[in-house]
Amino acid sequence: MASTLTTTDHSRDVAGLKYVYPVLSRRAGGLSIGINFNTNNACNWRCIYCQVPDLKIGAAPEMDFQLLEDELRFFLDDVLNGDFYERFQIPAGNRVIKDIAISGNGEPTSLNEFDRAVVLIGEIATEVGVLPQSNFVLITNGSLVHQPKVQYGLKKLREYGGEVWFKFDSATEAGRRLINNARQSYQASLENLMLSAQLCPTKLQTCLLDYDKRGLPKEERQAYLDMLKAVREHVSLRGVMLYTIARPSMQPESGWLEKLPAETLNAFANEIRQLGFDVSVSV
Repeated sequence: MASTLTTTDHSRDVAGLKYVYPVLSRRAGGLSIGINFNTNNACNWRCIYCQVPDLKIGAAPEMDFQLLEDELRFFLDDVLNGDFYERFQIPAGNRVIKDIAISGNGEPTSLNEFDRAVVLIGEIATEVGVLPQSNFVLITNGSLVHQPKVQYGLKKLREYGGEVWFKFDSATEAGRRLINNARQSYQASLENLMLSAQLCPTKLQTCLLDYDKRGLPKEERQAYLDMLKAVREHVSLRGVMLYTIARPSMQPESGWLEKLPAETLNAFANEIRQLGFDVSVSV
């Protein structure tokens, strides 16, 4: 018996497959077909809001490309020609594939043959008619964009009409250490962001949360706005996506985290819009 898909449950094994999983995505606005490269729950960052259980520091394991192909073909056929929507009780308004999203339980660009995987997914989705009608998304913390394999993968993603959702939760060193436990500096991340935008259409994805009753600190807000001013001098971004936590964190800091109220996110979104950026808000 299949379960009901909801925006608050992004279980990677809901479809019983290793690499492919369906979610109802707030940011995509409907059915998103996720591709999980990090089946070992390994990531090079440890974001305190991460919902991945038993998260560990590391990289994606070697990919079984034949299994990925078999699973993706099977799953897309089930959605397009089978009774997937009925089994998972998808509301009528969401019975369309909004995107195929390379995401999962860690940083997907850490996959050894990341570029090959992008090409394989793009080829299959195009062959069965999902692309270019649906979007093709890479959800990444952007920390490895400086690597040649990742850059080639972004170029191929662009060829398939895709886009990058680049995580940028804080524009201060202290905020990055607190929220992302990221060892990469703010400046290095900023340079990778601008490189990403040069290689493939790129959106910022920013998780805003209340840590220890601090709300959205003024210094964090101002640093983020200053970062956007710097970015627009060099590259064009497709948009900014602000969101807050919707699912329970599986990290030790979970008890310190709360959602930010919608009015806080919307007020910040308006400040960003005044800089000339398109902004979406998910609460």
